[in-house]
Amino acid sequence: MSQKKPGPQLPIENMRAKLLADPDTRRIARDVGMELEDYVEMVLHYLRNPEQEPQLYVAPDEELRAAGYNAPSSEQVGQFLLAGVRGDLGLGNVEAYKSQFESPSDTQDKPSLRGDEDQEQVPVDEETSQELLKQVPKARPRRM
Repeated sequence: MSQKKPGPQLPIENMRAKLLADPDTRRIARDVGMELEDYVEMVLHYLRNPEQEPQLYVAPDEELRAAGYNAPSSEQVGQFLLAGVRGDLGLGNVEAYKSQFESPSDTQDKPSLRGDEDQEQVPVDEETSQELLKQVPKARPRRM
């Protein structure tokens, strides 16, 4: 049994004016490569029709290549994930680890609140990594 989703609370023209004036709406429209008015109309369409789900299209690799995008293989994705696990992506000091409770002058000779001090990086067995990488399922994109 499905529940009816509520429709818009304001008249559509008021919603259109708010969306057109919102700088975030402009940024999102630009980021997705749409004209502002077209993007606003799409948003309003989903506001008017809350039961309708947005369409998702998963493009096959051939179409992506034809459009100029070189999709990574499942092996490349696996290597990327392994590099992330090893910390080889060069992301530097993660901002989430920084805390207002820790500052260099206040925390000298005190334990860290992060819990990762004096830890060695886990050794990686390359043979095991390659064996695990072979087990990553190699799925073909399905057309919807």
